Amino acid sequence: MQPQPTDHDFVTDLNHPERPRPGPSFPKNIQRFRRGHTLASFEDVVATEEPMEIRIIHRRPGTGTIGEEITDKLSVTMRTPGFDFELVAGFLYTEGVMPSVDAIETIAYCTDDDIKQEYNIVNVTLRPFVTFDVERLTRHFSTTSSCGVCGKVSLDAIHARGCPVLPPGASVSSELVETLPDRLRESQVLFGQTGGLHAAGIFTVDGNPMVVREDVGRHNAVDKVIGNQLLQTELPASDRVLVLSGRTSFELIQKALVAGIPIVVAVGAPSSLAVELAQDFNVTLVGFTRSGSFNVYSGAERILL
Repeated sequence: MQPQPTDHDFVTDLNHPERPRPGPSFPKNIQRFRRGHTLASFEDVVATEEPMEIRIIHRRPGTGTIGEEITDKLSVTMRTPGFDFELVAGFLYTEGVMPSVDAIETIAYCTDDDIKQEYNIVNVTLRPFVTFDVERLTRHFSTTSSCGVCGKVSLDAIHARGCPVLPPGASVSSELVETLPDRLRESQVLFGQTGGLHAAGIFTVDGNPMVVREDVGRHNAVDKVIGNQLLQTELPASDRVLVLSGRTSFELIQKALVAGIPIVVAVGAPSSLAVELAQDFNVTLVGFTRSGSFNVYSGAERILL
């Protein structure tokens, strides 16, 4: 059974022995080619990718009373099963669907009698007087493992959300920055088995990992670590570093900004919008990080030489 947060009364788990929970990876018989040799049978391990639907259960406001209960199907994302509740919490928070962890009454897998995919549907019940107007959203969220939430390509949208410019304060040594990709890699167990997963980790400025998660989607991996910290009431993470196993897109800087994370260190390159957003909101953005070198695209004052 996959681990899930259990120290919160609004998080409930589900276990049907006759309906096994999908794992994050599974064995697959393949044919392996080697030059000069014939094809040979081989058992490989591949990363699991399955859809997960997020449903929001809320109440329509009544006249001084709690109105009728409404269920809205908000999003479908392709993800690697595991830490689903963290993924849902992080996604809803970083996309502005809910203002804080206090908005959640329960997070649980769907248990409707006519549903056979319990582990691929997560219900989030909002507290009775939390305002949720699905019509206010310009679209239902529809994500894939490769691109995250489509359409968030305007910096104006982030300014409109009222995200503050991050203050100075947290800093990290250049020597430590060089080591962060390797420290992240040490926790990438599933990547070691499959070679097919992204990873994100939240570290202290001393280099200690607070949480590391893997997923077929880089956006999902970030949502999982932010969701973990949200459920543990550790946000805003104003003295933390977000470490990414790949490139940095606009959406990933957006998520770090909403979580209050001031430093983002990535193995790969940033996009132009990621750099612009980081500069506008004083996020330290580091890319092409490896032993002996890295590039700083924004917020160099937080890097101590």
